[in-house]
Order: sequence, then C-alpha cells, then structure tokens
Amino acid sequence: MHARQMISSHPRVRGQTNEAVTRCIEACYDCAQTCTACADASLGETTIKPLLHCIRLNLDCAEICAVTGSIATRRTETSDDVIRSVLETCIVACRACAEECRLHAGHHEHCRICAEVCLACMQACHEELQNVGGALH
Repeated sequence: MHARQMISSHPRVRGQTNEAVTRCIEACYDCAQTCTACADASLGETTIKPLLHCIRLNLDCAEICAVTGSIATRRTETSDDVIRSVLETCIVACRACAEECRLHAGHHEHCRICAEVCLACMQACHEELQNVGGALH
C-alpha cells in the first residue's frame, strides 16, 4: 500500500506523518478485503445456514472498515468527532466479526484468518483513536 507516501505528500501534512494513522488505514483496508473474502468463502461452503450470522457480520465489517480507511485517509479539514465515531464503530464491528469468526475457526480456515485480521484492525483503530485531536496525522 501507499498510504504513508500519499499522506506524506499531502500539502497540509508536509511529510509529518503519524505511524498510527498509516497502520490504521492499512489495517482497515486489509480487514475489508479479508472480511469480504471470508463471506464469499462461507457462501461456498456446503452448509451455509450455520454461517449466516457470520456472513452478515463479515459484510458489515467489510463495509465499515472500508469507510473507516477512506475517512482516515482524508487530511483536509478533518473532523475529530467524525473520525472518533468511525474508529469506535470500526472497533465494535471488528470485535463482533472476530468473535463470530472464532466460533467457526475450528472448521473453517477462512474464519480463523478473518478473526485474526479483525483483531489486528481493532487494535490499529484503538491506537489511532488515542491520537485523534492530538498529534499530527
């Protein structure tokens, strides 16, 4: 990914990037892709009914992570309240998705991987949440 390079090149940032925001953006996009792939893999399983809640959470988490990554990428006229809100929402979605995926991880490798990626995204969002309103982004 080129998140660090793009943010560094922003005229309002002028090379002063915060590593937490870069990790958060990359983790969000990684999680969005992983959750989408997990939902798709679940749909390919022979028995889908036990995975319906997992699929729903995968898709919700994927969209929330993509939006969070996009909003965190924007450096012009950032609203601390908005970024705080999306980060908190992303943390909730990742936690719910990871917990559900863990229930299926013993039988489905894609769920095990998804749970790990969701937890990593949750942590990256939490770290960035600590910086909102303070350090340069």
